[in-house]
Amino acid sequence: MLVERIDILNFKNIAEASLEFSSGVNCLLGLNGMGKSNLLEAIHFLSMARPIRSVPESALIRHGEEMLMVKGNYTMDTGASESVSCGIVKGKGKTLRRNGKEYQRISEHIGKFPIVTVTPGDPEIVTGSGEVRRRLMDVVISQADPAYLARLIRYNRGLESRNKMLRAGVHDRLLYESIETGMAEAAREIHAARRRWTEEILPGFRRYYSQISDDAERASLSYKSVLNDRDLLDVFDSERGRDLALGFTSAGIHRDDLSTRLGDYSMRRLGSQGQVKTFTIALRLAIFDYLREKGGVTPILLLDDIFDKLDAGRVARIIAEVSGSENFGQIFITDTNREHLDETLEGIRSESRLFEVSGGKFNLL
Repeated sequence: MLVERIDILNFKNIAEASLEFSSGVNCLLGLNGMGKSNLLEAIHFLSMARPIRSVPESALIRHGEEMLMVKGNYTMDTGASESVSCGIVKGKGKTLRRNGKEYQRISEHIGKFPIVTVTPGDPEIVTGSGEVRRRLMDVVISQADPAYLARLIRYNRGLESRNKMLRAGVHDRLLYESIETGMAEAAREIHAARRRWTEEILPGFRRYYSQISDDAERASLSYKSVLNDRDLLDVFDSERGRDLALGFTSAGIHRDDLSTRLGDYSMRRLGSQGQVKTFTIALRLAIFDYLREKGGVTPILLLDDIFDKLDAGRVARIIAEVSGSENFGQIFITDTNREHLDETLEGIRSESRLFEVSGGKFNLL
């Protein structure tokens, strides 16, 4: 899949832009704060109908303006052309259209235009809370399995109701069971999907980490869940008294996590900045393979500031991997250093373009 063209109005610091892209590698050169990452976020916003980071969507609107609009033209792997437009008006919400037709539910868009993004904030996948890693699992699996998101919504609604009852001090066992039964049904499917996902991406993740690190280290990840060993209804029943005292649900799939390891040790505790970044990039590339295989559509790959905190050898191996393999398609790379990008373009055989970015404006070099 390719994004052939994008038209942007009032997206962050980009007042107005109309750009056509290479089907291969697109490099964005500019100082920090000039709009390189904002262009990648606009592409992500169009493909996923949501920001890369957890921020209010109104924060995407350019300062002083009342609305934003992003439009794009895609070419799918089948050769079919698709158009997508996504806009936000302050106080009125978001509108998303595909081929001119508005979606009834924005969730229907998820997975249609898969995208994988490597960002400077990715080390939080290792160093941050379990919520960050659960969110990663949920976002990725939702792109490959439309039913997953519906199950997750069902579970979270039940969780909200159960927590309200706990805070209110409700002791009626039957009332709890009426909610917990539906939560447990959804949780079993969510747990099974997360477990399969972890098992399926693990071989690719290990291979990418080994290639990027030049086989210098061994990294791994595993899925941690209370449902690995127990049924959720049993958990709720045994923990209900404790949950009443706490005022919230202390155990369930909303507490799941991924364990990240470097050899026999915790990556979170002992990994260097370079090792953590290598870990997250290898994970993103394994996610790329997963989405391509499950959905039958080659995702777009966005590499934002990958040169930072990595030695030249690791960067060279990343670029060689993604630009030299037929598995990868259209790629976007940002950096502040012209020499880095020139070396990148010299080392690839596919079609490429280099844009200079300044003050939210883009010039083709």
